Amino acid sequence: MLTTSTRTVAARAERTPNGPKARIRAKAGTPPKAERKITWRKAFAQYIWPRRRNVFIGLVLIVVSRVAGMVLPGSTKYLLDDVVGQGDLDMLWFLLAAVVGALIVQSVTSYILTQLLSVEAQLLISQLRTQVQRKILSLPISFFDNTKSGALVSRIMSDVEGVRNLVGTGLVQLIGGTLTALISLVWLIYISPWMTLFTLVPVGFFAFVAMKAFGRMRPIFRTRGVINAEVTGRLTESLNGVRVIKGFGAEEQENRTFEQGVARLFENVKASLTATSFITSMSTLLLGLASAGIMGIGAYQMVGGELTSGEFVQFTVLLGFMIAPIVQMSNIGSQLTEAFAGLDRTEEIMNMQPEDVVEQRPMVLNDVKGEIAFRNVHFAYEEGKEVLHGIDFTATKGSVIALVGTSGSGKSTIAGLVATYLTPTSGAVTIDGHDLSKVSLSSYRRHLGVVLQDDFLFEGTIRENILFPRPDATEEQLMQAVNSAYVNEFTDRMELGLDTVIGERGVKLSGGQRQRVAIARAMLADPKILILDEATSNLDTESEALIQKSLNELVKDRTTFVIAHRLSTIRQATEILVIEQGRIAERGTHAELIAKEGRYYELYTYQARI
Repeated sequence: MLTTSTRTVAARAERTPNGPKARIRAKAGTPPKAERKITWRKAFAQYIWPRRRNVFIGLVLIVVSRVAGMVLPGSTKYLLDDVVGQGDLDMLWFLLAAVVGALIVQSVTSYILTQLLSVEAQLLISQLRTQVQRKILSLPISFFDNTKSGALVSRIMSDVEGVRNLVGTGLVQLIGGTLTALISLVWLIYISPWMTLFTLVPVGFFAFVAMKAFGRMRPIFRTRGVINAEVTGRLTESLNGVRVIKGFGAEEQENRTFEQGVARLFENVKASLTATSFITSMSTLLLGLASAGIMGIGAYQMVGGELTSGEFVQFTVLLGFMIAPIVQMSNIGSQLTEAFAGLDRTEEIMNMQPEDVVEQRPMVLNDVKGEIAFRNVHFAYEEGKEVLHGIDFTATKGSVIALVGTSGSGKSTIAGLVATYLTPTSGAVTIDGHDLSKVSLSSYRRHLGVVLQDDFLFEGTIRENILFPRPDATEEQLMQAVNSAYVNEFTDRMELGLDTVIGERGVKLSGGQRQRVAIARAMLADPKILILDEATSNLDTESEALIQKSLNELVKDRTTFVIAHRLSTIRQATEILVIEQGRIAERGTHAELIAKEGRYYELYTYQARI
């Protein structure tokens, strides 16, 4: 419940005059973006070495496969010089048997390689996705408020996919291609050193150009990941806000925004395609020139008797075996470059500091009584621009503290501090006398419940949403929460009752129905500390009366903080704090504050007239 309901409190806190989203990062705990660039050494240690057994077997298999692959070009000399030239049919049968055997070996090793490394690569991708998702959920609320959810989906699902080229067949094929090229090179030198030397000049130049191109392509792929995440994020936003878009007739505006993002993605892809096509064109030109030169040199040597026709054909075939892996390596190199770019972005996420660090928050709460105290608390979203100025109060166990005041006065910031979404700039917020900034967040939030003005519901059934904080709750506990929040008042009229599917974000329910489901969820969680952020604002008068009764039951024996604009709902509060410009302007019970005829009296009588 906490991870889904917290963002609204933090977002409401940002609506204070001094707290735009862009400023939260410095003080609200969002870790700065880590500019990380993963190296081959780190990639080897992190991704390849833990899978060294499978990778080693893959390397052995690729060596066997490549050696078997050399049988065919090696046999061409004997086919032309011995079988055709001298009519040695025994040699023919031997060559055919050797070639067929080599082809079988290549087929078997290729199959095993796919099963061994491709499956291992997909397993690693799934593990990385899990790790990145776990890491993202460990980051502070303010990180999510500054990052589009669609962009985060892209970071989790897309950025890690390139690792298949690192651990899968891509890396092994790269090594295998290098091995094939080296074997072919040695063989070519044995046949004709001069022709080999002539070949190495354009091939070496091509390798140099390719390496430079790959260096330039890596930042292009990194930028593509950023653009893709932005476009995906905007698209997700548009789909979630389709009612607002249609309500304002803004379809064309959204279309233009999406088109601009897609155009930026296209320009990035075009840049990478330009670099790739340049490498391909260079390979065609340079290697074509090498082939033309070899034709001339080979013909000259054959006429002079220095080279047999079989040796020339063998040289030509072996040259193809040397050049093909080099061209293939350029493609694999492009894939590995893209993989490293994605891993760079994954590394940024993995190096961010989570909000619940054991070294910084060593205290674990095994039991919570529920006394919350603010001790001279100051808070600023931006240095030098405080939102709260010396807040002091104590919420005793089981008390109800109401926070009232105009918009932007600091009410939601106080609630955010209680919920540990924010940390004081100075001063301290304590729980049972323990400084919250030193307390393990997981141990504290187990005792925390939040009901927001526009609470989040998951796609699924009403039952699943209520059971979210306690999936193992009994049917009796579930029904008690359902009845106490008057959820049964509308589910009894539904054909499937609690098993009714409510759609994304509970879109198939009315605002009041969604609110009652959220309250039932909080009741089932049975928290010691409760935050109600305008929990009855979406309800009609009849529903509000029902919910007010259930809330009266919910707050019993719980320390409760209520943010309310409807002052009629907080008359029974233990203490009412009137917040104005980040300070406590007045405090007391409803009767005491009315008797003072101060700021609370003004707000209350104004609402009564309305």
